[in-house]
Amino acid sequence: MKRIYDISQTLRPALPVWPGDTPYQFEENWQIDENCPVNVGRVTLSTHSGTHADAPLHYDEAGVDMATVALHPYIGLCQLIDVTHAVELIKVDDFKDKFQMGVPRVLFRTYEKFPDDKWDETFVAVAPETIDFLASEGCDLIGLDSPSLDPQNSKTIASHHRLNAAGMAVLEGLVLDNVPEGIYELIAPPLKMAGADAGLVRALLRELQAS
Repeated sequence: MKRIYDISQTLRPALPVWPGDTPYQFEENWQIDENCPVNVGRVTLSTHSGTHADAPLHYDEAGVDMATVALHPYIGLCQLIDVTHAVELIKVDDFKDKFQMGVPRVLFRTYEKFPDDKWDETFVAVAPETIDFLASEGCDLIGLDSPSLDPQNSKTIASHHRLNAAGMAVLEGLVLDNVPEGIYELIAPPLKMAGADAGLVRALLRELQAS
């Protein structure tokens, strides 16, 4: 059987979120009792909660929303590359010797252990030149375990704009602990949310060969 890795964060009340953004909250709206046969809950959260995909609308006023993005970048062959040695930004030299040409999706692991219990302000982001390199190699998606392509205090978000110019997609907030480097099938379509600047994702990696 081909092993499936769940590389998504668990949405929960203690989920770390971008400073100032909406915390996750789940409430029971209906409960099973003598007058009601079902449980029904409601959720309050940010569109960037946990593992998510940014829509172009997030960083471009003229960009499309999450319900309009193409789905093909989020499903198909991908390469997972360990760059836990990278400092501040993932640069081309941090991964070029491992990069396999012809694989259209690249996921970067920056954490030895994903910080699922606290917000990390010093997360490793992606250099704009890395976006340019991957675009030139025909990649249509970049994913990472950091919460953003750009550093937390960036005002120019240059990597997001390079991504947009290249027509590439992004997945942020992946959990890549205990997943070996290699080639996988990515299955990570975002929710179809009209007007949304991002979409929640249940991201999976499936082995190409049975274990």
